[in-house]
Amino acid sequence: MTGRDTQLLAIRPIIDSIIIRPDMSVEERFQNETVRPIIKLQNDLLLAIFSNYIAKHKNVFYQLTIDKRLSYIENATQKDIKFRNNLKGVIIGQFTVLEYENYRLHSSALNKRMMTIVKQRLQSNIQLFEKPKTLEAS
Repeated sequence: MTGRDTQLLAIRPIIDSIIIRPDMSVEERFQNETVRPIIKLQNDLLLAIFSNYIAKHKNVFYQLTIDKRLSYIENATQKDIKFRNNLKGVIIGQFTVLEYENYRLHSSALNKRMMTIVKQRLQSNIQLFEKPKTLEAS
């Protein structure tokens, strides 16, 4: 293992609620051992990226009802390919080389799992996406 790999693994949070069972699929095991800790580690960055996404899309998000905001997040993470690739890069960039090799073998299924987790994390933090004071005066 390289120094980079060791350092990446050292900074990842431990999620006590994760249970690894022998009967788990390869994708579920990878999700729980690798993806979930990385997404937790990258939480603040993911929130900042989505805040920037809102601003780049003319702050339409702020005029929506809560249900529409939840749908907006879902659409952004599922259908906006550029945004989706940006989010994936934030996660994949934290993989060790071995994890990346494993990811490549199951990338389609793992991308779906990653985006589902990111979507849920953004939606569960929706209260953090309020209109900035500078926009309220406008």
